[in-house]
Amino acid sequence: MLKIHIIKIHRRLLSSTPKPMSIFSSHLTKKSKPLKILFVGSEVAPFIKVGGLGEVLHTLPKALVELGHDVRTITPKYALINEEEFPMVDVVDGLLVPNGDSEDIICNVKKYKNSNGLVNYFLENQEYYEKRGSVYGYDDDPARWALLSKGTLEFVRNIAGEWKPDVIVGNDWQGGLVPNYMKTEYKKDLIISKISSVFLIHNIHFQGKIDHRNTSEMDYDDGQSQIPNITDPRIMKLNFMRRGIRYADVINTVSPSYAREITTPEYGETLDQLLQERRSRLFGILNGINYENYDPETNPYVEFKYNVSNLQDKIKNKKILQQKFNLPEDKDVFVVSVVSRLTDQKGINLIMETIEPLLENFNFQFVVLGTGDSHFVSFFTELDKKYKNVATHLSFDNMLPHTIYAGADAILVPSRFEPCGLTQMEAMRYGVVPIVRKIGGLGDSVQDHGSDEEPGTGFVFGNYDKYAFFGAFMRAYETFKYTHVWRGIQKRAMTENFSWEKSAKEYEKLFLRALNQFNP
Repeated sequence: MLKIHIIKIHRRLLSSTPKPMSIFSSHLTKKSKPLKILFVGSEVAPFIKVGGLGEVLHTLPKALVELGHDVRTITPKYALINEEEFPMVDVVDGLLVPNGDSEDIICNVKKYKNSNGLVNYFLENQEYYEKRGSVYGYDDDPARWALLSKGTLEFVRNIAGEWKPDVIVGNDWQGGLVPNYMKTEYKKDLIISKISSVFLIHNIHFQGKIDHRNTSEMDYDDGQSQIPNITDPRIMKLNFMRRGIRYADVINTVSPSYAREITTPEYGETLDQLLQERRSRLFGILNGINYENYDPETNPYVEFKYNVSNLQDKIKNKKILQQKFNLPEDKDVFVVSVVSRLTDQKGINLIMETIEPLLENFNFQFVVLGTGDSHFVSFFTELDKKYKNVATHLSFDNMLPHTIYAGADAILVPSRFEPCGLTQMEAMRYGVVPIVRKIGGLGDSVQDHGSDEEPGTGFVFGNYDKYAFFGAFMRAYETFKYTHVWRGIQKRAMTENFSWEKSAKEYEKLFLRALNQFNP
């Protein structure tokens, strides 16, 4: 009876949460020819990838090319990029980037053309990019990204006779000055003034080198003052995120719910009022995942290949997972996993507060893969030592996620906030049932399973507290005992469409809006 009451109360709580509004009408605007799109980003896979941004700027442009559009990217030419693996040709030598009343900054631009038709440009500068040993983490990062933004616009002006984009897309705070420059210093330029700008927010929490929550009045950037010279120390105090939001023709986030959430004080990171003022230009499109990389039927790291039609073979991979992590071999035990950065954003403290009582009272295995904040790493290290049913790998590994997805039954993603989240979608592709909080892209991608009458693809809880998380975990734990019900959840999860092709079609509509509705 307790289980039934928990489910009913939980369903009422979730149903009271307002659903994100639809961001696109069925009406398409007049411009329907193939688009020319330029993405500006601080990282682009496979050339350089630090986080999710690099992956998005690889897979989204690729999907848009497959829809027939002419899509190109531009990123700095870092020393870490292997030119033997990615041979480049020179496009522009001696590109002069204006720097106010200071000396122009000299750059070069190189090009790599992929066999699939995607063109990648690289802005080359010894001082700001090639002499650096890593992508991020320098005191002058704002100047580096300002150079990328302004250098991109100068490059576009330089090659306009050969190719001119319809839309330029700046990404995260590193690309926030792209729309700012376009609407101020370049507003009368005959080439740049005819190009639409889109600003894509991947995570609003990061806004520049400044501490946006504790900025003094003297250092506060309202986003309207003139951008200082690239070499001027004042540029370090700019809020690049604020400026991207203020000046872009269209603002987009990586999920519909996140677009709504960031207009509130709780999740807007001090930019909620500005976003409310610009809400008519604010949209959200759920990220996709790479279906070629995350396919249990073809992935080389999956020992026993399977698909939605032969899920029984997934059980064989549970044994492989247990062997690799030195867990007791048991095909019937409930295997719960975490594949995540170990940070406060990811809700790891909720797991810390509940996992030991759960391990003490219920029979399941717990596998953790990830690295992050030291106190979380220490906690899981000690947990591994204390319980025989716990196994951890607390460092980065490219192959192990696929091994875990292939063998685990459930995955925990109880995030405090989550712009999109890819882990839950990747896991669902392998038939791993997600236990997630209803926030951002997690709520958009996972449908709560309440009963046979309300079937879902995972287990969802609302409030950010240990009791709500505990309730969702127990609903999953109890449901796992009913094989036919669990198999149904797995199949629904595996057949969800999280392809980049689907997302790219929504971006196509977004870019048309930017061109015809907001910047005709």
